[in-house]
Amino acid sequence: MVKLCQAIVVEGKYDKNTLSQVVDAPIFQTNGFGIMKDKSLLALLRQVAKARGLIVFTDSDGGGLVIRNYLKKTIAPQYLLHAYIPQIPGKERRKVSPGKEGILGVEGMTPQVILDCLRRAGATEAGEQPISSGNITKQDLVELGLSGSANSSFLRERLLKKLGFPANMSANAMLQALNLFYDRKALEKDLMEIDHD
Repeated sequence: MVKLCQAIVVEGKYDKNTLSQVVDAPIFQTNGFGIMKDKSLLALLRQVAKARGLIVFTDSDGGGLVIRNYLKKTIAPQYLLHAYIPQIPGKERRKVSPGKEGILGVEGMTPQVILDCLRRAGATEAGEQPISSGNITKQDLVELGLSGSANSSFLRERLLKKLGFPANMSANAMLQALNLFYDRKALEKDLMEIDHD
């Protein structure tokens, strides 16, 4: 597994699953064209891009191109890298028939092709030191009341709103995003402010 300095944005959960088996990096989903209506997700991607750089890794079909162009227009270009996959005819294993254009998407690429695409895009491999600011764990979320208690959902909702993160983030996606910007002490401080709002 290759650890990257930059975060990656892909179209969907299957792309994210494929990449997470090859690289150690924060991976975000556009939820297809959903990114075009989700202002909080776009704001999060802008924050991530500015903090550590963002690699746009969409399919090479028409839909992927539309999403890539949208991100190019809405996120400052100095924070973006673009990884392009080759147009290989075929279909992904989980699908009954090929997509509209008959080519494989990110989820259908081999680990070597993925790594080659990321290297050509200018992805930077991280050293041995962790590059996230936080190292907040799932156990920390439990201890801070963000998971596993009766009030967790309400507290998570208020925290996500305060931080400007998408309200529909899964617990794992929230943990990943928190680790980009926070350590436990900073998170505790923001949670105390929420309790007093």
